[in-house]
Amino acid sequence: MSEQPLKVLVAGLGNMGMSHALAYAANPGFEIVGLVNRSTPALPAQLSGHTILPSFEDALAELKPDLCSINTYSDSHAAFAIKAMEAGCHVFVEKPLATTVADAERVVACARANGRKLVVGYILRHHPSWMKLISLARELGGPYVFRMNLNQQSSGKTWATHKALMQTTPPIVDCGVHYVDVMCQITDAKPVSVRGMGLRLSDEIAPDMYNYGHLQVTFDDGSIGWYEAGWGPMISETAFFVKDVMSPKGSVSIVMDPNAKSDDIDTHTKTSTIRLHKAQTGPDGQFTQPDQFLQMEGELGHQELCDREQAYVLKAIREDIDLNRHMTDAVQSLRICLAADESARTGRMVDL
Repeated sequence: MSEQPLKVLVAGLGNMGMSHALAYAANPGFEIVGLVNRSTPALPAQLSGHTILPSFEDALAELKPDLCSINTYSDSHAAFAIKAMEAGCHVFVEKPLATTVADAERVVACARANGRKLVVGYILRHHPSWMKLISLARELGGPYVFRMNLNQQSSGKTWATHKALMQTTPPIVDCGVHYVDVMCQITDAKPVSVRGMGLRLSDEIAPDMYNYGHLQVTFDDGSIGWYEAGWGPMISETAFFVKDVMSPKGSVSIVMDPNAKSDDIDTHTKTSTIRLHKAQTGPDGQFTQPDQFLQMEGELGHQELCDREQAYVLKAIREDIDLNRHMTDAVQSLRICLAADESARTGRMVDL
């Protein structure tokens, strides 16, 4: 006899929330029992028939879901997650987990105290090509130099979304947690110190917000890394996507399609080609082997990755997967990015 599908309440129907809702609709292990959003966007055919509810708290109390999928703006993540888990629900929450480290730690403590599963939306952890990149880098061995960025030249609806996100969270935090998480998975070392800088390049955002930022992080194994993120109509398309890891034994990098555009959401996850370089040289001083170019055939698109991520949520709940390391890592990557934001605002390095 097959298991009953998990009842899901989806809160937030922006880009990621809508994609996650479609993932639940397509997976027989889930049954959507409610959608929550402040506005009433047009729903695709797969979600037709669902009424969009205005209140998360009321929907939670009335519908009694098994899982809450929280894809709202960052400043509501912690409160919604805690309310859901205290009501007996498992939780999927989009990154960042919270807007402060203290709130993130409260969410994790709540999950542990209530015996609930908490999965944070680190979508690259479910991407076969990124998993390969991390594996190859770890095989090289550290210490590492991490060079990563994701700049997005945005206009129209995308710029409107970015401005809405920046009401609470700068780009180096919102996007940065993904790539700092990749750094932490590769080095497996403790972060030691963080420097950050930021610049407000638009009068359309709050005076105390910046839409371009850069962070530098050091680890206790000697590894160092930087991450850069910028949003807006003024952002350059030149070298907008750099994903590069170097170590004494060589380097591993993502080589992007030269025709890729920064506002294409699939560009943010697709790897195109992984280039592996080995530093070993022979008696003549020349490299002993040519670089390897690993073609990532059958790359997953954005929706396919969301489908895979939510399939993992189902697996974590049904198979009782231990998520302690996952939760700890989510707090650590957030801690680093929030330290970078603090440094950008104060002009001082932050010791962790």
